[in-house]
Order: sequence, then C-alpha cells, then structure tokens
Amino acid sequence: MGHHHACTDPQHHVDDAEGFVSEVERVCEARGLRLTPIRAHALRLIAAADRPVKAYELLDLMKETHGAAAPPTVYRALEFLLEHGFIHKLSSINAFVGCHHPGGEQHAVPFLICDRCNLATELEDEQIVDALDRRARALGFLPQAQTLEVHGLCADCARAQASS
Repeated sequence: MGHHHACTDPQHHVDDAEGFVSEVERVCEARGLRLTPIRAHALRLIAAADRPVKAYELLDLMKETHGAAAPPTVYRALEFLLEHGFIHKLSSINAFVGCHHPGGEQHAVPFLICDRCNLATELEDEQIVDALDRRARALGFLPQAQTLEVHGLCADCARAQASS
C-alpha cells in the first residue's frame, strides 16, 4: 500500500481527457489488455466530465455519440475500467471518476465529495489508508478493500454559503 503521491488536486488528470485516455492506452498495451473503442469512449467521457458521472448519465452521453450503446455494453466497459484501476466508483453517490494514477497499482483512495456541486477530490493519503488498515487488523479484521467517502462542502461551495 505504499503510495507517495500528493493527489489532492481534483483537476489532476481531467484537464486533458485525451492525454488521460492515451496514458490508459499505453498502460493497456504494456499489460496486454484490450482497450476497445467503447471502453476508450466511456473513459474519455468520464475523464472529460467536471464531476463524477453516474452510469445512466454515461449511457445517455454514449448514445448521443455512439448511437447503439446498450446498458450491458456500458456496464461491461465500466467493469473493465474499474477492475484495472483506471476509474474509481463513488459508492455513496453511485458515480465514477477517473483515477489520478491510471498506470499505478490498484490502491485505496479516500474521496472528499461536495454535496452541493458534486466535485469529488481524490485524496490519496497513505496515512489515512494505513491507519484504517492498522485499526481493522488490531480488531482481528482482515481488510481486503477500503472505500472512504467524506461528504460536505468543497472550498468554493463553503465560501459561497458563508457569503450568502
């Protein structure tokens, strides 16, 4: 679980959706994975979004640009992208965001989720992940996966609320 990244910028990878998809294509090639056109398109739409994308929103976006995108096709694409660590699922809002480190190993990531604008900040913080893991093990629990989602207001929404 040793990650030494300071992933606190919610726009870390989304300024350049094409660059993000290119990085994932490179990783897929290196790992012997197949990034089909549908998978790449789903990834591009998620990476280009300025907020987490729900599966049904992704389906609608894909239908606009890909015509015959059926729900099972979109869900299979999401499963592939999740399985290989290219996206994260925010379970509490049932939405998806691109991973800041698509070429790295799979990792636990705490997220800060704004309840007003839906901005999701990937907060890759080794200390938080390790503390949860240690505490669980101290209780005799053998953790296999972690998801931590903290809800509240992002800095912009908090400022807007304070000034209104």
